[in-house]
Amino acid sequence: MTAIPPILLVGCGRMGGAMLAGWRERGLAPSIAVDPAPEAARMAGPDLTVVGGAAGVPADFLPAAVVLAVKPQSAAEALPPHARHAGGAVFLSIMAGRTIGGIRGLLGESAAVVRAMPNTPAAVRQSVTVACPGPGVSAPQRALCESLLQAIGVVAWAGDEALLDPVTAVSGSGPAYVFLLAEMMEQAAVEQGIPPDLAQLLARQTVAGSGALLAASTEDAAALRRAVTSPGGTTAEALKVLMAPDAWPAAMRRAIAEATRRSRELAG
Repeated sequence: MTAIPPILLVGCGRMGGAMLAGWRERGLAPSIAVDPAPEAARMAGPDLTVVGGAAGVPADFLPAAVVLAVKPQSAAEALPPHARHAGGAVFLSIMAGRTIGGIRGLLGESAAVVRAMPNTPAAVRQSVTVACPGPGVSAPQRALCESLLQAIGVVAWAGDEALLDPVTAVSGSGPAYVFLLAEMMEQAAVEQGIPPDLAQLLARQTVAGSGALLAASTEDAAALRRAVTSPGGTTAEALKVLMAPDAWPAAMRRAIAEATRRSRELAG
């Protein structure tokens, strides 16, 4: 018995591929993916047929969900051919910036749409996704979308779609901030005379291990930070620099604000 019913996956890029891998781990019923890229064909298997365009989807294929994983700028061209599934399947969109109203405008007002924002740790089933149901989404359809998203990590729901813009800024873009931290730590370590290979190991494992500790701990981030910081010690000296009013606190607030602004701008 499969845990995941038939799915129509529109787009097999990095995030679509990560979701597909998670579904397969749970047992995927025979499904179809639409992607013209030659490398997408490598994802085919007994549980998945890959076709180059919407015309290749058999007329008698009735998916439980249509997962929209194409680039937002491709939506106007990619979505309308799948409007025939409106009224039957739920549409789960992971397109950044594309609003529920905009998606329904391309698929028809009868389309039940759930908009979601996962992040790239989906590749290792450690994503955090915030989802928002649109008009007409039934309880079973919401439950199905939750199951599809839980296959790649943790899911939370928001009743206000406007929250997805700051969510995109915090968690959607957030992995890049963490990777930048590791990159900067590595560069600074090299400047202090640590060999590059060792600097990379120290930076990567410190970031990864700290994240694992944060995930496993019942304490909040501030408490864990204080636990590392001995008065008058090396960490305290470093934090004087990083926590100066014009340093990390101000930079992070500006970064989140700018990413939020851009998400709203992309939504039109």
